[in-house]
Amino acid sequence: MPTRVAVISIIVEDTDAVEPLNSLLHTYGPYIIGRLGIPHREKGINVICVVLDAPMDAINALSGALGRLKGISTKVAYSKV
Repeated sequence: MPTRVAVISIIVEDTDAVEPLNSLLHTYGPYIIGRLGIPHREKGINVICVVLDAPMDAINALSGALGRLKGISTKVAYSKV
């Protein structure tokens, strides 16, 4: 199945969402190329960037599952190839 590179940007505003977030990322771990997390202590939020090389179905499934978590905001950018 063909794969694409995608970047999922995640903003965590509720620390109660961290455990289910990490569980989802662990589930999709085989597709993750890299992950960068930056705490913004002044605002009490965390910003995470996850880079994937995965089939579109997997990218969309992860993005949708993340979007359903309370206290999490996400956006996805896809490569053209």
